[in-house]
Amino acid sequence: MIELDATDIRLLDLLQTDASLSNLTLAQRAHTSPATALRRVRRLLDSGVIERRVALLSPATLGEALSAIVEITLDRQGAEHLEAFEQRAVNDAAVQQCWRVSPGPDFVLVVQAADMAAYQALVQRLFTQDANVRNVKAYFSIKRAKFDPRIVLPTVLPNAA
Repeated sequence: MIELDATDIRLLDLLQTDASLSNLTLAQRAHTSPATALRRVRRLLDSGVIERRVALLSPATLGEALSAIVEITLDRQGAEHLEAFEQRAVNDAAVQQCWRVSPGPDFVLVVQAADMAAYQALVQRLFTQDANVRNVKAYFSIKRAKFDPRIVLPTVLPNAA
C-alpha cells in the first residue's frame, strides 16, 4: 500500500471528479506546482492507486437502455470451474462488472444491453450454453438513482499528528 499525503489526496479527489483536467489546471486547483502535480500523478498511476482514466458515458443516450444485475450460481465450484466462467464473463462486452461473491451466488454481474433481445443473446452466450450454470437470477433496473465510481478519500491522514 502506498503512503498518501495531503497533496496526493487533493490530486486524487480532483481527478475523481474530472480526469480530463490539464496538468496546469490540476496543479492550480491542488495548490501545487505543475511539475509536482505531474510527478505525483505519474507515481499514483505507476503504483496502481489510479487504475486508469476513462470517460463515463450515458448508456441511455447510446441506445444501451437495459441495465441488469445478475446473480449466477454454478453447479461445481472448483477453482477451474469458477475461473472458466469468470473468464467467459469478463470477456463478454455486455458485462461491465464481474464480482465473485460469497456467501450466496457464485457471481454477481452488472450488464448493459440495448434491449431485451440483446439481453437474451447474452443469456444464450453465457448462461444457457454452460452446463455448469445452475441458477440465474436477474434484476432489471427501472431507474438509476445514483452512479458514482468515486472512492471516499481520507480527510485525516494516518500518521498525522
